[in-house]
Amino acid sequence: MDRPHHERRDALPVIALAIGDPAGISPELTAKVLALPELCEAARFIVVGDRRVLAQGERVAQVNLDLKTVEAGSNLPNDQQRPIFVDLRHLDPKSIKPGVAAAEGGCFALANYRHALTLAHAAQADAVCFTPFNKQAMRLAHPPYDDEISYTAQVIGCDDPASEFNILDELWNARVTSHIPLSQVASRINREAVLRGIRLTDAAMRAAGFARPRIAVAGLNPHAGDGGNFGREEIDIIAPCVEQTKADGIAAHGPFSPDTIFVRAKDGAFDAVLTMYHDQGQIAMKLLGFDRGVTLLGGFPFPICTPAHGTAYDIAGKGIANVGATRAAVRLAIAMTKRIERAR
Repeated sequence: MDRPHHERRDALPVIALAIGDPAGISPELTAKVLALPELCEAARFIVVGDRRVLAQGERVAQVNLDLKTVEAGSNLPNDQQRPIFVDLRHLDPKSIKPGVAAAEGGCFALANYRHALTLAHAAQADAVCFTPFNKQAMRLAHPPYDDEISYTAQVIGCDDPASEFNILDELWNARVTSHIPLSQVASRINREAVLRGIRLTDAAMRAAGFARPRIAVAGLNPHAGDGGNFGREEIDIIAPCVEQTKADGIAAHGPFSPDTIFVRAKDGAFDAVLTMYHDQGQIAMKLLGFDRGVTLLGGFPFPICTPAHGTAYDIAGKGIANVGATRAAVRLAIAMTKRIERAR
């Protein structure tokens, strides 16, 4: 799906940064990442939220930010010296109890994210980043909420295939199924889903700068089915999909035993691992680098990046949140934006 492309005088990427769940570490992380000179020199930021919530984050993070604050609906100034803050004025931080998922916090995060998406969809921003959401709070605020992918597609009206990717340094993890009960996984593993997963992984990684990404496809069952002894999904579904995408020019390999493939990928044998379900890849990636992992929502007209960790309610307000993954998310969004601009 195409979106308007507006020529801008400045060469710096524009990142719309939405503050996530206010009851967790999101306000602190937002303040900390905006205080990093390396990022403010590499991009322009349009931050979306409530200025009072960010001020609380500044106090926790012990930083003082110099921002240009504007009201929602105002024309955005072309201020390259300071980040712009779009103040929706929709949440008094005194109404939020730290460490507790609440509908008010979910409403806050959803409104921020929706506004950031509309900025990017209208080409007023090149990419969207957000600090962690809490899905329980989001569903309290908006019961139909499933996950960020379906919500994003609804907001910007995108029908293209999209998926969530977890990225740690140069290693990517994609998955065929995502936020569904484990009891439903096997019934969702079919040729259409596996083919879609391989092709979308290849396309997203090429957009991120990989010339021909090497994709390892994990099996579903223990030991990749052990020749059919522990299940036939690898024989009947996954292996034929790997061969079909190979014939299409994609560097897909497998299926491999899920319990060892990340060892090979970590050592450089592959650029990505496509797993069959959520925790099959998430556990491995978070063990490899919890404080550096990034989640990319791929398949949309612009990059959408966030730290791979959650809201960390247990340390909310303590000032000890590690900004590493948030920094990595913004850096990925900047890098992808530059590659997209070069390709135009």
